[in-house]
Amino acid sequence: MPMLDSRQMTKDVKRIGVLTGGGDAPGLNAVIRAVVKSATNEGIECIGLEDSFDGLIYPERSRVLTPRDVTGILRLGGTILGTTNRGNPFAYPVTTAEGTADYSVRCVENFQKMGLDALIVIGVPMVGVPKTIDNDIVETTMTFGFDTAVSFATEAIDRLHTTAEAHHRVMVVEVMGRYAGWIALYSGIAGGADVILIPEIPFDVNKVVTRIRERDSWGARFSIVVAAEGAHAAGGEREVAIAATADRLERLGGIGAKVSHDIERLSGKESRHVVLGHLQRGGSPTSYDRVLATRFGAYAVEALVRGESGVMVALKSPDIVSVPIEHIVGRTRNVPVDGDLVRTGRHVGICFGD
Repeated sequence: MPMLDSRQMTKDVKRIGVLTGGGDAPGLNAVIRAVVKSATNEGIECIGLEDSFDGLIYPERSRVLTPRDVTGILRLGGTILGTTNRGNPFAYPVTTAEGTADYSVRCVENFQKMGLDALIVIGVPMVGVPKTIDNDIVETTMTFGFDTAVSFATEAIDRLHTTAEAHHRVMVVEVMGRYAGWIALYSGIAGGADVILIPEIPFDVNKVVTRIRERDSWGARFSIVVAAEGAHAAGGEREVAIAATADRLERLGGIGAKVSHDIERLSGKESRHVVLGHLQRGGSPTSYDRVLATRFGAYAVEALVRGESGVMVALKSPDIVSVPIEHIVGRTRNVPVDGDLVRTGRHVGICFGD
């Protein structure tokens, strides 16, 4: 697959495959639309591969995409091609004693049989276009889907303020963010949270309770706590709902419930928790994500036409650029614990539990 193997294309690009993988994020359809329209305008035929690399493992699960096929999808959430977070061709889930098989050679063979010159891969570990609502991909200022997730989480926090104040409760909101706390940090600051718990800053629940009691002392009888799903106590482990398997990562969940229980036990205040979960991934993308996704998709085709491959398109504000994939793989963009966003939070009185 030239997209992964070399930096320079050795022949003119006439036919490309596009696929989406990993968890869905608002803006995927905007990228597909931009790729198809940009490619068509360059005289390049687009093949949509269904359900991540399944479309290469099983070529019958592919189809030609024309501008007509992508008309009206800009505003839609999800992906018209389907996606999976279990589509790794190097460890594909099959019914065997081992549970997985290496189908990477089969993917390359089918890539050649289908007459593809390149792949635009959206949202898998080795990516052409950076997609994740967690915003944790290095070498890009922002990933599409993040703004939509933050906007939804912020709206949820706004709504919880009213019921928390009415009942004098502590409301704990669990948001996505396995290993990076960007959603919790952005939505917590935007939503006026009193406590924000993120994976990068292990917390002490006693310090959280101290902050809640301080608010009580001056008449604020309710508090809002925002916790990323990967947040954990100092010296403790992340809350795991389902352990990792050979073909998928561990599933996190439960930190909201645990923090809520501990706050009620230690403070005596009534506490409730809400898990936003996959609601953060759904719905129509925000205008920002639509524009960013469109820029990414168009630039991906532009890079292929220039002869580039083995790169990821990225936002280096204000420009879209290409970055070698080897600079990205195996790295995570975490929240800087001494960065301006955390400092801003501290300045306005937000507790991070440390």
